[in-house]
Amino acid sequence: MPRTAKVERKTTETQIKVSIDIDGKGNACIDTTIPFLDHMLNLMTRHGFFNLDLTAKGDTEIDFHHTVEDIGIVLGDAFSKALGDKKRIKRYGSATVPMDEALATVNLDISGRPYLVYNISLGKKCKVRNFDPGLIEDFFRAFVNHSGMTLHINVQYGRDTHHIIEAVFKAIGRALDSATSIDDRIKGVLSTKGKI
Repeated sequence: MPRTAKVERKTTETQIKVSIDIDGKGNACIDTTIPFLDHMLNLMTRHGFFNLDLTAKGDTEIDFHHTVEDIGIVLGDAFSKALGDKKRIKRYGSATVPMDEALATVNLDISGRPYLVYNISLGKKCKVRNFDPGLIEDFFRAFVNHSGMTLHINVQYGRDTHHIIEAVFKAIGRALDSATSIDDRIKGVLSTKGKI
């Protein structure tokens, strides 16, 4: 059975369309109108080996917040829908990724219990061009709340804001690839409750 989903969200602030194939090859066609976010989502897709088509338009003339958060919502909904009953998935995924001087570790559980632990200290680091790095936490909070995922993000160290965030997105892609992988040894779902 194909693990795919299409999700649309239209509000007075944003219009977003997502098409995802969990069993893809890492192909992406992404246009959020926010170049830095496009770059990060491309990295996550490539390292997660899922295919993603995503277009977004929003009130970015005001700021990027609504668009970034709503993309997290729609992407979370798409993952949840594509995974369906979650039968035979490994459920857990972990990855540690270096990006030059930065090191990020991600642990996740496709548990049906949304929770975000976000240990990234960017301090007073400057923006990445015109992108506010603080919006990354809003993106992931929306993503976990709509995917039903527990996600722990821990950055051990790093100097460059771009490198820190890039290490995080690559690690999340790799952890998602592991957690969504099918294991034929699993009967039903990987839970003693019999339900995720």
